[in-house]
Amino acid sequence: MESAYDVIVMGGGTAGVIAAVQAGRAGARVLLVEKTGMLGGTMTVGGINAPAHFFAWGRQVIGGIGWELVRRTLEETGQPVPEPDFTRDNPRPRHLSMDRTVFAALCDETVIDAGSDLLFHAMPAAVASAEDGWTVSLCTKTGLREIPAKVLIDATGDANTVALAGLELVRPDVVQPATLQMHCSGYDPDGLDDEALQQAAEQAIAAGTLQSTDISWRGHDPTGLLRKQGNNANHVWAPQAETSEGRTAAEIEARRAVMRMHRFFRRQPGLEQFRVDWICSEVGIRETVTIRGKTTITHQDYEAGRHYEDAVCYAFYPIDEHLNHGQGINFRILQEGVLPTIPRGAMLPADSRGLIVAGRCVSSDREANSALRVECPCMAMGQAAGAMAALSARTGQDPEDLPMADVYALLRRHEAVVPGDIDLTA
Repeated sequence: MESAYDVIVMGGGTAGVIAAVQAGRAGARVLLVEKTGMLGGTMTVGGINAPAHFFAWGRQVIGGIGWELVRRTLEETGQPVPEPDFTRDNPRPRHLSMDRTVFAALCDETVIDAGSDLLFHAMPAAVASAEDGWTVSLCTKTGLREIPAKVLIDATGDANTVALAGLELVRPDVVQPATLQMHCSGYDPDGLDDEALQQAAEQAIAAGTLQSTDISWRGHDPTGLLRKQGNNANHVWAPQAETSEGRTAAEIEARRAVMRMHRFFRRQPGLEQFRVDWICSEVGIRETVTIRGKTTITHQDYEAGRHYEDAVCYAFYPIDEHLNHGQGINFRILQEGVLPTIPRGAMLPADSRGLIVAGRCVSSDREANSALRVECPCMAMGQAAGAMAALSARTGQDPEDLPMADVYALLRRHEAVVPGDIDLTA
């Protein structure tokens, strides 16, 4: 590690990895700080290794470093790399399932090859503004370390760096539930009596030995979880998960839910050998807080496909708000031809200088955030944040004052898709 950096990226998840690579490739001295021992966030530690969506309406709308990492992962494992099908007017977007172990290793390799330094098992303890940027106090396994930086990128997903800087956050009264990713086996899904299972589940829920959210996103029917072999099928109430206390409660409750499910299934005919092969080391958090940004993306703007003057990237995903207490999902597909953008102002906390946010805590209302929180838009935001941070550190200009032409030129140099480059009428 160096004694000072141009850019410090807090959080090595879906956005932070890309930000660190982009800033490093642009010539900045970069430190990437990650609280766990693995890069990749939801795609690795969280087990949701199926990013979406790089393609929309027959075009590739998110590319650059995120796409490079996914493409390399697919190539390493012998999977076909999809290409946009320009003959299809309204392609249904699809997730790209990939090997999370290979992806995590490639993240390490790519960050280091970009010249960026990497520090695992550390997190910010304090952030203070300085004359030429910021001073960050990092909590490491051997104590606190103070490191100056010209620009900070908050890619924690929870706006932890923004909060430490004393800037305003938006805390919704209700947040989406989390999910603990797992894999189940030891049974034949086609040999089960679905009706008897649902009746048994209803009885267990009434008796208090099982919760409906342990086995389903909606209602009391466990057959979806069993047929998906546990994949992304449960809900865990996770309020205030931006804090250590809230995250602790969510992790404990997630494993309690797994045990309730496990005990219930093993008492059912045909499931006597049911087992949980693995669970992820972290529960997957969908929503905590957002920043109070210089611009706020509303769901009306998102669903209308608003093109902001300072748009830095595209986003393409349905409104996907998971509801609490087994109520299902508020899910709305974008209308044909709609292609939303993310403005720079939504990535900049109000009243801030030299601080950029990338990832799910971007300034947005709850329904817009339910679409922006997913992995591909976070990758695109990460690359935009890395580009702006490198330019800001080099020129001394605040990220808000950077000419958009300069930001776009750097992003294009690293193969990102820049808003305005796509003509859906062609």
